[in-house]
Amino acid sequence: MNLPGSTELIIILVIILLLFGAKKLPEMARSIGKSSGEFKKGLAEGDGDEKPAAESETKSEAKSEPEAEKKTD
Repeated sequence: MNLPGSTELIIILVIILLLFGAKKLPEMARSIGKSSGEFKKGLAEGDGDEKPAAESETKSEAKSEPEAEKKTD
């Protein structure tokens, strides 16, 4: 698969500029940057949540057992 060369990229950028206008391009770039940052943050939180969630389940089970014993006494 061949990547587009510099001439093709310039033509694509000119077409995008004509379609969206000069004012919209910085706004679009900003929104794409923010959304990619949020996506990366979400991925990082998702990776970090898996390990503590398993640990917190075992801790909550350990805590709930003595509480259940207290209620039956």
